[in-house]
Order: sequence, then structure tokens, then C-alpha cells
Amino acid sequence: MERQGNAPPDDVPVVLAREGPHGPVIHAANRCARLNGIQPGSRVVDMRAICPELQVQYADEAGDHAALDRLVLWARRFCPWTSRDGHDGLILDTTGADHLWGGEAAMLVEMETQLSLLGLTARLAVAPTWGAAWALARFGPVRAICGPDEAYFKLAPLPVTGLRLDGPTVLLLRRLGLKTIGAVMDVPRLSLTRRFVKADLQANPLLRLDQAMGKLAEPVSSVAAKPVIRAFARLAEPIFDPTPHLPELCEDLCAQLKHAGQGCRRLHLMVYKTDGDVSQIDVVTSAPTRDAGHLLGLFRDKVERINPGFGFDLITLMAGAVEEITDSQTQLGGGADDDLQLTQLVDRLSAKFGPRAVTRPVQRQSHLPERAEAQIAALAAAPAEVALLTRERPLRLFDHPEEVRVLYAVPEGPPAQFIWRRQTHRVARYAGPERIAPEWWKDRPGTRLRDYFKVEDQAGLRLWLYREGLHEDGRGGDPRWFVHGCFA
Repeated sequence: MERQGNAPPDDVPVVLAREGPHGPVIHAANRCARLNGIQPGSRVVDMRAICPELQVQYADEAGDHAALDRLVLWARRFCPWTSRDGHDGLILDTTGADHLWGGEAAMLVEMETQLSLLGLTARLAVAPTWGAAWALARFGPVRAICGPDEAYFKLAPLPVTGLRLDGPTVLLLRRLGLKTIGAVMDVPRLSLTRRFVKADLQANPLLRLDQAMGKLAEPVSSVAAKPVIRAFARLAEPIFDPTPHLPELCEDLCAQLKHAGQGCRRLHLMVYKTDGDVSQIDVVTSAPTRDAGHLLGLFRDKVERINPGFGFDLITLMAGAVEEITDSQTQLGGGADDDLQLTQLVDRLSAKFGPRAVTRPVQRQSHLPERAEAQIAALAAAPAEVALLTRERPLRLFDHPEEVRVLYAVPEGPPAQFIWRRQTHRVARYAGPERIAPEWWKDRPGTRLRDYFKVEDQAGLRLWLYREGLHEDGRGGDPRWFVHGCFA
């Protein structure tokens, strides 16, 4: 059985699509799809006419950007200056680093090998400038090496798209008969200057050509890696219990976090054994913190899980999931109120009974009241914000709506009298209805709609009542009535 996430065969045309102004458009395509004439930016429906066997999957653009950012830091193994190049590439300044890998050709082979181990295919190029490397990597051979004096000959046969120009400019150049970079080079510079003198960088072929040929500087601005906050304890001789060293490690780590104005939501305790093995335990908090005493208490019942083996001589405590945190004043005279430590209570209970023992409610996107809320682990990350309609809801909502027996109902209105929990209620006043239709993408066919009413009986009890279904709606017999909650 094929597992989800397996790469498709190389001879199958596959594209990633994203939403466009007139339907899905091609976001990226594999080599087989490009050989079949599939171009990014084209409409999916048009490309299916060209290639009927085309397989389409929707792109996760946010996930791709996050993965590319991680790959930027991963590429630091080859050289110290790395950065993201658009939405589908990396740019590395390998000046002075290629000899460490046996030359440029050997370095490209090593890069391709390491990327293949990650399940990634790559088109690689080495060139004196960013622009030349960009063009060769995308429109040249699979592995291209361009010497300092070879840029003109290597770039000349490539399409004009290799100059990193926007779509309208590429279309204009093609209409002028300039389909290759070499054709643009052969045009007198004064003629192009008159036409593109006021154009910006992405619409000016002269500036892009100068960048590719090295006449205009384009340095690589490397992304700075986030500093790792950790505390060490190097021991003179092996020990079997890290507990005596934990208070000092927590104090040291929290001092570093406070100096950086940050807090952590995860701690990694690692002990390095004398036989070369590593043992690790983790603790998680529900909110960013740098309270050393609180973090120390979370390890109380977990240290015994460490297998010391023949002893360990190095202990590290590393902060993970680091976030910005600011000190808040909760008292008029200054300072904080230490009486209510709800997050610390949640952390201690979760550490003792397990992460799934303590839950918290979160909102979900649904109009049905029983589906608009879910329970997740208290230590789990908060889900994305959900935009919900601000309507009045009961203070108490029943887990399961309770059916009532109607004695007399007003047409298209609430019942005048009904029996609920063996008591007869007479409706004194009401508001509504508020109609909630079934969620067709979740509910079964034949599910009936609901009309909700806020009613108040003769004793002042306010209830949230709904009628399930309508007369002669073709989805069952007579409508049924339920109480779903109580107002304050």
C-alpha cells in the first residue's frame, strides 16, 4: 500500500496548484510536467487540456516557506553565508569554502548527495554572481559551473526569463524579438536605456544584466540563526543522578532568558554518558516562563526516568520554543500578584499525570453550538484564531440537548406551553427565531435545520429552546423541540 507522502514516479507529471483570480493556477511543476509544456502561472484547466494525465495537488505555501527557512540554516554546513532565494531556491556565498570540499565540482556533488538524503532534488550552479547562478540553476544543465570569464558564453543561450524580470517585461522583450539573454546583450545599450530608464529593478533588463555580469554589486545578506540558550555542568568524574546540579542549571538558564527578554515553553535535559550514549527528558509549560523554581519542580518526577548507564560526566539544559516575554505589573504599588499561578498549576498537574490529563476549551469554526468548542491538551499550542459571529449564547450549555414535550405551539413561533424535566412551563415572552442550517459537508443527508428561541417562563427562568425541522419539510415527521441551555 502506498503511504501518504511518497514521491510520485519521475515519469508522472505532477503540479502544485494555488488559488488564482480565475480558478486554480500552477504554482510549481516537476520535471516531467515541464517537459510536457506545463508552465507555472498557467491555469490548471488549460494545462489539463495539454496534458490529460496531469496530477494536481494543492500547495502548502506557508509550510514550504517554513521548510525553506529551515533549509537555509541546514545549508550552513557548506559555507557561512546562506539566504533564501525567492520561494523555491537558496543562494550560498561559497567564496573561500569550495576548497574544503575538493573544488567546486566536488562541492556540487556533495550538495546534491546531501539534499537527496533529505528526499529533495536540486538543480545546482556555481557562478561569479548571484544573477548568473540564478539563471544557470533554473535554465542551464543540472549541475553548472561558470568561471569568472565565462558568464557571457554561459548565459547567452539561456531564455530572457533568466534575468529575473517580471512577466510584462519578459513579454515585451519577446515581442521585440529578444528571446535570449544573448540577444539582449547584443542590443545597443542606449536603445534599452531610453525605453527602461524609469523602470524599477524587476522591470529593467539593463540593471539585471549588470548584476548577472558583475558590473552591479549584489551581496548575499545572510540570515542570522537564533542563538541557542543552554546551561552546562561539566563534572570531574561520572555520576548517576543529575538532581543536585539541576537548581544551578535552572538558575543559569533563567538568567540567560531574562537577559534576552525571553521565556521558554519547553526544556530539554540531556546527560552525556561515558560510553558515548545520550539520555534526554523533556518538560513542557503552558505559557512562556523563566521562573527557575517552577521549572525545577517540573523535573521532580521525571529525573528517575534517566538511564545513567555507567555514569555521565556532562549535563546540559537547553531552552526550546523560546518566545518574547515581558514582566507585567498586577499590583498598584508595583510588582506582581503571586497568589494566582494558574499556568504553573497546569504545568505541575500535566507533569505529574500526563499531558492529556489537563485540557482546556478552544473555539472552532462552526455555527452549531455543540461543535463550536473543543477540548485540547492544556500544554498544546494555541490553534489559529477563529472568527465567530458574536451572538448571545447561554451561560450554561448542555452537553446533550434535552427533548421537551410541547403542549401547545404557536405557528412559526415557540411553544406556548411545554413540559421539561416533569414540570410544565408557560412561555411569558420570547425572542427569535435564529435559524441554523445543517453543515452539509459534515452532516448526513436529511439532517434538519434548527430554529432557536430565547424564552422566559412564568417564573422568570430563561431557556434556550430550538425546534428541529419544519412541518412538511420532507425530512421526517413533525418537528421536535429541545432545550439546549439556560441563561443567567
